[in-house]
Amino acid sequence: MIFETLDTYGHEQVVFCHNKDAGLKAIIAIHNTTLGPALGGTRMWPYKSEQEALNDVLRLSRGMTYKNAVAGLDIGGGKAVIIGNPATDKSEALFRAFGQFVESLGGRYITAEDVGIDVNDMEYVYRETEYVTGVHQVHGGSGDPSPFTAYGTLQGLMATLNQKFGDEEVGKYSYAVQGLGHVGMEFVKLLKERGAKIFVTDINQGLVDKAVSEYGAEAVGLDDIYDVPADVYSPCALGGTVNEQTLPRLKAKVICGAANNQLANNAIGDEVTKRGILYAPDYAVNAGGVMNVALELDGYNRERAMRMMRTIYHNLHRIYEISGRDNIPTYMAADRLAEERINAIGKLKLPLGRGAPRFQGRIRGH
Repeated sequence: MIFETLDTYGHEQVVFCHNKDAGLKAIIAIHNTTLGPALGGTRMWPYKSEQEALNDVLRLSRGMTYKNAVAGLDIGGGKAVIIGNPATDKSEALFRAFGQFVESLGGRYITAEDVGIDVNDMEYVYRETEYVTGVHQVHGGSGDPSPFTAYGTLQGLMATLNQKFGDEEVGKYSYAVQGLGHVGMEFVKLLKERGAKIFVTDINQGLVDKAVSEYGAEAVGLDDIYDVPADVYSPCALGGTVNEQTLPRLKAKVICGAANNQLANNAIGDEVTKRGILYAPDYAVNAGGVMNVALELDGYNRERAMRMMRTIYHNLHRIYEISGRDNIPTYMAADRLAEERINAIGKLKLPLGRGAPRFQGRIRGH
């Protein structure tokens, strides 16, 4: 059944990685390399079954193809998952063994941090392979991508406000921000700097208290965030928070945040459109992080990264144009934009392949 599943999703290659001595059980999924080598993070999670891990990596890697294509990057989509508990199962041997598998793919897949993985873990992977992004600045890397993801989210928000209300004055509107992790808190800071009214919630009360004391936000309960009278709902934590139960409660006219997979399913995306709510497709909005680490291939430059974040504004406008042109919901328009770019570039018959990525400006050393 695996090959039937790959036919459905359109994957090129799936690699099962096992090292008994290191305790490594991992899956690397390369979805599409039409635009370039597949780039996507590695997630460490205590999956209940190998099938659950496989389903997750196939879904996530396909999503990276679309995210990278809409972001205008010359990279394809891939993802990796390591089966294990990040609180108890990490070791140097495990990550170095994983790095050897990444190295064996010769640059077809480039990894980075994702859920359950931090920059220290990537240091071990980096000892075994060059094909790592998000490494520490001491190696010429970009470090924490959160500020870039938040700034890119702001750019997407401005384009969306313009589309819905006819202006980009962030401070005129109110925001219900769900999730105050690294990206969510940075986003709240950017909203506050522009004078916005902000409602916040998070499972971590300490983070809520910080948002209230430092940024003047108003705290609400975890479940109450859907009921506040905000102009914009900004999910910045878990996916699937726009669903059958929450959508009827939303007062917002715009959904724009940094979380992945915000819509529970496509039917919800259709219903959002019917209700007159403008949804900013999540993978177009939150592409700042992957844009940032992708710059490591050519030699990282922070000023160039900030300039690149501003292209998210134009990407969102293009999605809204396609939505209006083809009379389709915005989530479908984002997919269509990605597919149009992949198909157009795929038809270019380049006489010489790009080869493995260069990673200019890197400083090796253990």
